Amino acid sequence: MAANNKPTGHERIETNNFLMIVLIVAAVAFGGLVEIVPLFFQRSTTEAAPGVKPYTALQLAGRDIYLREGCYNCHSQMIRPFRAETLRYGDYSKAGEFVYDRPFQWGSKRTGPDLHRVGGRYSDEWHRIHLMQPRDLVPESNMPPYPWLATATLNPADMPPKLKALQRLGVPYSDAEIQASADAVKGKTEMDALIACLQGLGRPAEEAK
Repeated sequence: MAANNKPTGHERIETNNFLMIVLIVAAVAFGGLVEIVPLFFQRSTTEAAPGVKPYTALQLAGRDIYLREGCYNCHSQMIRPFRAETLRYGDYSKAGEFVYDRPFQWGSKRTGPDLHRVGGRYSDEWHRIHLMQPRDLVPESNMPPYPWLATATLNPADMPPKLKALQRLGVPYSDAEIQASADAVKGKTEMDALIACLQGLGRPAEEAK
C-alpha cells in the first residue's frame, strides 16, 4: 500500500494554487514598495528642476486641449538617455521637469516626434499653420488638421477653479494668479492656448542651464 505523503516545502507551494497566488502577490507588493516608496523622498523626483515653473493660465488651458484632442496618442514627452534620442530631440528628460504635470505625458508611442523639447524650436506662426494643415509644412505627415481650434474661444470662468484645484494639490499658484487667470485667457482661442502650451514645453529647464 502506497504511503500518503503530504507535500512539504517548495513542493507544497507548487501544488497549492491559492498559496502560490498569495505568495506571488506578496512578493510583487513588497518589491513594488521597495522601488516606489523611496522616490517620494528624493529631491530629484519631488522638487522642480531649475527653471521649471507652473503652467501659466493660457498654457494650462492649452494642455487641457492637448489632452482632449488626444495628442498624447501620437506624441510622447519623454526623451530617453540614448544618443540617438538626445541628438534628435535634445537633452534627456528629468523627473523634476514633470512635478507640475497632472497627469504626466511620458508615453512611448511615437507616430509623431517627441515634444518634450519642442518649445521655442518653431515660431507661433509655424505652429498655427501646422495645426491648420500639417501637410502644408510636412508633406509626409499623417497628422490630422485641427482648424476648429482657430475659432473656438476659451471660457475664462473655467480657469480659476482649475488653478485652485491644482493649488490644493501642491502647485504653488498664488491667490493673485488664480484671480487673474480668467483675464489671462479672455478673448483667446483654443489654438492660442495650445500653441502657448507647446511653446513652453522643455524651455524653462533648457534656459536654466
